[in-house]
Amino acid sequence: MKKSGLMMLFAAMLLVLAACGGNSSSSDKEKEGSKSASTVSSGEEIYQQNCIGCHGKDLSGGGGPSLKEVGKKYNESQIADIAQNGKGSMPSGMVDEKQAKEVAKWLAEKK
Repeated sequence: MKKSGLMMLFAAMLLVLAACGGNSSSSDKEKEGSKSASTVSSGEEIYQQNCIGCHGKDLSGGGGPSLKEVGKKYNESQIADIAQNGKGSMPSGMVDEKQAKEVAKWLAEKK
């Protein structure tokens, strides 16, 4: 009997917690909307979210090649193409077109 009571209490707590989350006020949404696109999706942030697993936190490589001086080898357009379509063992589709352009702009400065 005690187990079923605890289970009911646990289930009720989960329902209450689920009902409380995920509802932002309109002022929170306005604040989020006022951030510039470069802040929200900067090339460095995109790199941190999608690329460090293979290219390393410091661009030094690992599973993928070093990107420390990638701007010497490729221009921004070429980097964007590789980021979106892959090359060698790098798969395509890791980032969308907009993200590829942002990360390419950031990486092209690495010379």
